[in-house]
Amino acid sequence: MTEQATSEPKLLPWADQEPEEEEFVNQFTETMEVGREKVYVASQWKLMWWRFRKHKLALLSVFITLLLYTVAIFAEFFAIADPQEHDARQSFIPPQSVHFFDEDGFHPFVYGIEGARDPKTLRMIYEIDETVKYPLRFWVHGHPYKLLGLLPTDIHLMGIETDDAKAPFYPLGTDRLGRDMWSRMVYGTRISMSIGFVGVVLSLLLGILLGGLSGYYGGTMDTIIQRVIEFTRSLPTIPLWLSLAAALPRDWPPLRTYFMITIILSIFGWTGLARVIRGRFLSLREEDFVMAARLSGTSEMRVIFRHMVPSFISHIIASITLAIPAMILSETSLSFLGLGLRPPVISWGVLLQEAQNIQSVALAPWLLAPGIAVIVAVLSFNFLGDGLRDAADPYGH
Repeated sequence: MTEQATSEPKLLPWADQEPEEEEFVNQFTETMEVGREKVYVASQWKLMWWRFRKHKLALLSVFITLLLYTVAIFAEFFAIADPQEHDARQSFIPPQSVHFFDEDGFHPFVYGIEGARDPKTLRMIYEIDETVKYPLRFWVHGHPYKLLGLLPTDIHLMGIETDDAKAPFYPLGTDRLGRDMWSRMVYGTRISMSIGFVGVVLSLLLGILLGGLSGYYGGTMDTIIQRVIEFTRSLPTIPLWLSLAAALPRDWPPLRTYFMITIILSIFGWTGLARVIRGRFLSLREEDFVMAARLSGTSEMRVIFRHMVPSFISHIIASITLAIPAMILSETSLSFLGLGLRPPVISWGVLLQEAQNIQSVALAPWLLAPGIAVIVAVLSFNFLGDGLRDAADPYGH
């Protein structure tokens, strides 16, 4: 017999293993089968979550975004002082460093500040007075306010514990009028973050309505809506924003100006989403589940909002998170140029107006701190949108 004929049949890798090892292999195989079965029967939202949690930057962005909106909702609580309270004698005080450890251990405090005018430049020069210490405390009493506009209280997140009402505590310094930059940035978070969210909601409603009608009915309606979208997208955005914002009356109250700026930003934000939704409707309107809903006598509005829109709601959520930073940047740009929101309204763009001249930037670089807040907010939304966009198609990889 040849060597090939006399050779023993080839066994499986674990065929000659010990019983314990064979049992381990069987358990491993069963675990793999159970894992595959879970994937096959999992809902779309569960598959999205499994894939989304692998995106570490997106998870971090969720935390940052929730933190920003928490600050926006409870701005009075996180603020240290009244954002409109000013004292020209406290102008351009540099940020104070917080020291967490004292001789006795963990006791946060800040040093006092002494100011003197430079005899040559007549500019105020501030120096740290290490002989004076102000203990830093959390959950302290401060200026009164109404929490959520309903509950009167005076509790704030942090502050210094002293009987001296004029004791300085400026973590981000002060502006040219002596107003606390930390408190003004906290209040600015409410306007800048909400105007992006509200603007995107309006754009979403227009995008779903007009894009859905265009893709579902087609024909003349599709042609008209698409020509309107093409005309709108062909207009130069920034000059048009500037002209529309400049047309707002200067004597309008802040709330009306805020509402109109939101409308202006939403006018051009719906076109991209409308085209995406139109394409999805064109591909879905001939699907079996849509035809079955029609044949069963379901109304057209129910077919659209109950069957078609939920089938790609994950893509809509991803589009929203990517559109909000564009709204925030647009509001910041308009307000920075003096054509958007105006004082006494506080937003990040309004605060950046203080840094429009070289002198302010050279002498008080901390006035650029709202720009850092804009960068952090935009990056967090972009990373969040990237994570949702990847998770929206869990079968794609």
